[in-house]
Amino acid sequence: MKLAELTSYLESIAPLSYQEDYDNCGLIVGSPEMEISQALVSLDCTEAVVDEAIAKNCQVIVSHHPIVFKGLKKFNGKTYVERVIEKAIKHNIAIYAIHTNLDSIDTGVNARICQTLGLQACRILLPKHGLLKKLVTFVPAAYAVKVRNALFAAGAGHIGNYSECSFNVDGTGTFKGNEGTQPFVGQPGSSHNEPEVRIETVYPANLESKILMALFMEHPYEEVAYDLYPITNQYQNVGSGMVGELETPMTELDFLQFVKYKMNASVIRHTNLRGKSVKNVAVCGGSGSFLLKHAIGAGADVFITADFKYHEFFDAEQKIVIADIGHFESEQFTQNLISEIIRKKFANFAVRLTEVNTNPIKYLI
Repeated sequence: MKLAELTSYLESIAPLSYQEDYDNCGLIVGSPEMEISQALVSLDCTEAVVDEAIAKNCQVIVSHHPIVFKGLKKFNGKTYVERVIEKAIKHNIAIYAIHTNLDSIDTGVNARICQTLGLQACRILLPKHGLLKKLVTFVPAAYAVKVRNALFAAGAGHIGNYSECSFNVDGTGTFKGNEGTQPFVGQPGSSHNEPEVRIETVYPANLESKILMALFMEHPYEEVAYDLYPITNQYQNVGSGMVGELETPMTELDFLQFVKYKMNASVIRHTNLRGKSVKNVAVCGGSGSFLLKHAIGAGADVFITADFKYHEFFDAEQKIVIADIGHFESEQFTQNLISEIIRKKFANFAVRLTEVNTNPIKYLI
């Protein structure tokens, strides 16, 4: 199949618009039109991973972390980034990154951590703003149900755990077509009043073209009247981190031992224990210190993440236990998640997990 089939599917799951400003998700090396039959999935794209892709005849590497975060000015092999890009291009291997956009979805990286730890009733810790829009359209009353259903099928009308959400008001539409029109109702050159329904529904901004196509396909009017509004509501299904609950509370020490075992962590850096039981747990794969106040605000007893700096540990202030398990450790199951996502859609496409341990940090125990 063509590479574009794979990338389009991945971006339907984790749209590029969900990535953070500093990130560089998407197709980094390769042509969307190239033919692929095997993919190698990894957390990082290193020289060893590219060598593995060459040896296993994989035409594309799907990694969590982008190999390129900012523009490259020279290609002379002095850095590992340059060498990876040069080798991939030389051997016609595509590189695709699915990073903070996969972190942001409610079935993504943080959901996998929650699943691994057996957390329940999980929700996004810091939902994103500016990702939702509202569509308002005016439909002949007899066609309102048909148009609404088409909009819902295209992805509109989701609010939290509810679907097919809309608001509808009966009214009267007026119009007068000129002599070159072919109106669905009324006559050219004559004013017409028509019983209509005003339909309002929210939708993710990244689905706008699909939503509008559904509207135009099912709306009977020659000229479709509609309005699009940006809204600042939080998108509850997209954002940073997650918080959930343990089925049975645990002591802090027992819980940290449990986390160490389940997350295959060699060591956990943590703040002082508070002598309280652990019920609510916040998580963030990768660098999550920016979410500390939100974890505290959500009532979490423990915050599991990585890359906390020395002075940032003081910010816990005995309100929460920070558990820094390491960046690689917090995201190590992401490659399994990516593999499962691909296999679910492309059952006959070969997906291989890298055998290279890309963790650049080693521990002397």
